Amino acid sequence: MAPRTDSSSFRRRAADLGFDAVGVTGLAGLDDNGLRLRQFVELGRHGEMGWMEETLERRVHPKAMWPDARSAVVLAMNYGPEGDTLANLTRPEVGNISVYARHRDYHDVLKGRLKDVAGVIARDTGAEVKVFVDTAPLMEKPLAARAGLGWQGKHTNLVSRQHGSWLFLGVILTQAELEADEPERDHCGSCRACLDACPTQAFPAPYQIDARRCISYLTIEHDGPIPDAFRRAIGNRIYGCDDCLAACPWNKFAQSAREMKLKARPDLLAPPLAELALLDDAAFRALFSGSPVKRIGRARFLRNVAIAIGNSADRALLPSAERLAGDPDPLVREAGAWAANELAQVADTGE
Repeated sequence: MAPRTDSSSFRRRAADLGFDAVGVTGLAGLDDNGLRLRQFVELGRHGEMGWMEETLERRVHPKAMWPDARSAVVLAMNYGPEGDTLANLTRPEVGNISVYARHRDYHDVLKGRLKDVAGVIARDTGAEVKVFVDTAPLMEKPLAARAGLGWQGKHTNLVSRQHGSWLFLGVILTQAELEADEPERDHCGSCRACLDACPTQAFPAPYQIDARRCISYLTIEHDGPIPDAFRRAIGNRIYGCDDCLAACPWNKFAQSAREMKLKARPDLLAPPLAELALLDDAAFRALFSGSPVKRIGRARFLRNVAIAIGNSADRALLPSAERLAGDPDPLVREAGAWAANELAQVADTGE
């Protein structure tokens, strides 16, 4: 008996579980995306993310990871913010955490629900299924575009006409031959707002990104001292950056997140830099328990805090910078010394 292709049951279940969009695509004809990824890696634009090179051959096509897969079900959950996403950037005494990391780790929120939906697909089709939430060598964004959830904008992220730039993605691969949805076409037109908004000019061209210049990469993936050339541009962004996402005009249609676990915690909306500079390892782990921030560790996080303090031009934060300059960890110590020097010059000149 051939697998059933009706998708109404799993779509209803996805909606019941809080997913905001569901799409289906077949897995033929994905070669162009593999070529773009190869070029990205060959040019070294992945920086220190060695796993991208190590998993390249599996990442270029879902069938390279699971040859028997025939369809991909892509699910999205909106994590749209409330209020002005970039408001913190005008408040140098606080740290700005990327919208996606202001509450629970989205992997924890999505994975169990994806397994639930996958169970419905397996039940209805009799086919095997596999679930992925950004934890395997799978290119979710091209699949989401092919499944009709949106398109990859000039900043390389997914953009939705209904949800703007604020979507978490999960993928279910299945051996079933499911009826595919129509792909979404590109609606960027001549707009380049996202490209112009980047503080570090991380986009060599539309639809291309150099991660080595990206603030999200520098504050999260990069594990050494942040290069001097980018320190001032980072401002008070202490974990990630939303500038290119927030600049997209399609966000005017976006709504704030419905899922409570994705709404910002009050203490992570605008945390004072002076308080963050006091965190020891236990306090860091306690503050960011269940948060994506926890995975970068205290040293990398306080390196970012120190850079933000150095950019603040706030003389009241000089003791915090000096404290970090005496930290036992060399990564924190170096950034703290830089911050103390920056603030000492502000104090001396009166600027």
